[in-house]
Formats: sequence, structure tokens, C-alpha cells
Amino acid sequence: MRNVSKVFSNGTLALKDMSLDVERGEFLSLLGPSGCGKSTALRIIAGLGAASSGSIDWPGSTLDSRGLPQGDIGFVFQEPTLMPWTTVFGNVYLPLKLEGVSKSAARPRVMETLSSVGLADFAEAYPRELSGGMKMRVSIARALVTKPKLLLMDEPFAALDEITRQKLNDDVLRLWRQSGVTVIFVTHSVFESAYLSNRIVVMKARPGQVSADIPLATSSDRDANYRTSEEYRATTDRVSRALQEAIHLGGGSVGH
Repeated sequence: MRNVSKVFSNGTLALKDMSLDVERGEFLSLLGPSGCGKSTALRIIAGLGAASSGSIDWPGSTLDSRGLPQGDIGFVFQEPTLMPWTTVFGNVYLPLKLEGVSKSAARPRVMETLSSVGLADFAEAYPRELSGGMKMRVSIARALVTKPKLLLMDEPFAALDEITRQKLNDDVLRLWRQSGVTVIFVTHSVFESAYLSNRIVVMKARPGQVSADIPLATSSDRDANYRTSEEYRATTDRVSRALQEAIHLGGGSVGH
């Protein structure tokens, strides 16, 4: 992102001159107070909204007519946004269907992706038959089925209970390691960002800008033991201080 600003039609300045480099293979979390522009930045990267000024550069990618990398982006929204009238298989097949891939040709990839999120046995189930955590796994599978280079996740686990959230955090980390995909993950949670990321970008309150850029190098696996480690506690303390400083700079308030 190069000096990206966003002014909405009502005059709200959501982002101001935000610049950010994301490296291939990173797991980067965008952390900040409510209304700081995290989701706005993510949607601009995805091409779901346009920047008012500034640019998004995609080195090494073939761009389409909108200036976006062709087929290189997967997006997981805050809600699962599944189609209730079709099966789990149909929901995950949708991006490939839109690319013109036949169902028979897509079946192996869809089933492989469902297997990777632990839902191969639920391919013929409908969304109404699934728990909240399972619905989100379907949403993640749908985002990954095209094998994107960049996976964008907009607070996908905020509405889930803590046990389900921790399990999905572990699942996302496993999928990230296996696939090598680059992840940009929006969250309000210091604990979630410190657990998932190898880099955290803290944003100050509106208008959104980068307040702190924190690389995280851990000496151990991210697992249940890491959650109770001194290293994790120290990391969350460090990130919390950076978030409080960002709130002070922007005059904002804490979200969740």
C-alpha cells in the first residue's frame, strides 16, 4: 500500500496516507481500536472498495482490468456468508464454478480442500445443519479452493466462543504452514494477533495509519503449551502497550 487514503461519501476520513509492505508468506495481523480502518484497508486490498488516493502495488502478479491480481486473492468475511440453498460442497465449489470449471473436474480439489478443514464428511450437508465453527470452516475452504497467493481474513472468529475460536486459530495456522499462502488477518484481539502472527501492524484510531510494526519471532510451536508460556505473555504485554499507545495517539477507544 502506497499512501492510501479513503474518504467515504459522508465525508468520513477512514484512512490517511497509509503505507504498508506485505512480504510473501507472511502471517500479518492488522490490530487496532474500533473504527480505525482495518476492515476498510482490507477491502481496498481485495478490490471491494476503491482508494480515494494512493495505490496498491502487486509486484510479480498478472493484473486484471481492475488492477487486481488475477485469481490470487481469497477473502473470509466476518460472517460465513454461505448460500443456504446449496450444500457444503456447492458453497466451496462456487469460486471454481465462476471460473468455468465443471463440477466433475472441480470435485477432487473441492474434496481435498474440505478434507484440509476437517469437513470432508459434511460435503452433502446444508449450512443450517452446521455449527458456527463449521460454517466458518466452510467459508475458509471456499477462500482456499482457488489456491490463492493472498488470503484476507476480516475478524472471522469474533462471534465464536473461546474454545471454537482457539481451535480455528490452530486450524488457520496449520493451513498457513501447509499452503505457504500470505495472510492478512484483521482482529480486535491482542491475544489472537500475538498467537497467530509473525508480524503485527497496529493502527491508530481514525483516520487509520500504521502506528507500530511489530515482527514476532517465536522459539516454539504455536500450540496449547505456547498459550501458557512466558514468551506468549511477554508478547501480549508488548502488543498491548503498542495498542494503548495507538489509542492515545488517535484519541480512540478499545474495541472488543
